Amino acid sequence: MSPKLPISGVIITLNAAHQLEECLQSLALCAEIVVVDSGSSDGTQALAARYGARIIEQPWLGFGPQKQFATQQASYPWVLCLDADERLSAPLQQSIVELFSTQPPAQHAYQMPRCNRFMGRWLRHGEGYPDPNLRLFHRDYAHWSQDPVHEHVVALGAVGNLAGDILHHSEEGLECYLNKQNRYTSLQAEKLAQGKAISPHKIYLSPLFRFIKFYLLRRGFLDGLPGLLHILIGCFNSMIKYAKAYHHQQNPTH
Repeated sequence: MSPKLPISGVIITLNAAHQLEECLQSLALCAEIVVVDSGSSDGTQALAARYGARIIEQPWLGFGPQKQFATQQASYPWVLCLDADERLSAPLQQSIVELFSTQPPAQHAYQMPRCNRFMGRWLRHGEGYPDPNLRLFHRDYAHWSQDPVHEHVVALGAVGNLAGDILHHSEEGLECYLNKQNRYTSLQAEKLAQGKAISPHKIYLSPLFRFIKFYLLRRGFLDGLPGLLHILIGCFNSMIKYAKAYHHQQNPTH
């Protein structure tokens, strides 16, 4: 067995037993796996324990704060953060092993492409790919944003690139996916409503520009019907996000 890398694999969970195992397996290269759970009742914690993960219970703080809390619990300064529905591809695992094989990494943060699976197809264009995500970093030089949804890692210096993909099972069924998107747009709208006034033009121009960018310029049409539906849902989400924010601002007591 190859020696473990001085990295803490970090995952936040809530009732993720049905998808967590492959994620844990792909983090086997890490010297430690930390699972921060916010109240699972489906055996998530027991599954994580079988893979030797250190389990910490933490009530939900919002996506960004929850991931930052989880990062702070790691024993190693280098952390590799995944969601339960993500896993490292074999080429990405090899890239990480090579990065730590001979000398300290040249950068303090690294991003990698994320490949999204939607309606049974791995998307390779449009919004679905390469979808770069910064997930491997030294926590003294990077941190998670405080966004309640669509959180991201903020690096304090240069960011390197790794070959190989994060594989993201982004949809467990269309109804489940749409319900999740509805929750996400509500969270985004609440944040937007606290800022500057939302122009009505945003409601219809944002989805239009998004469609042009991802379906035409980024060739989302090459991903067939799943690619089209993925982008149309994204455009709809963009419209609804601004519509909800506009409604909040016009009706602050509702």
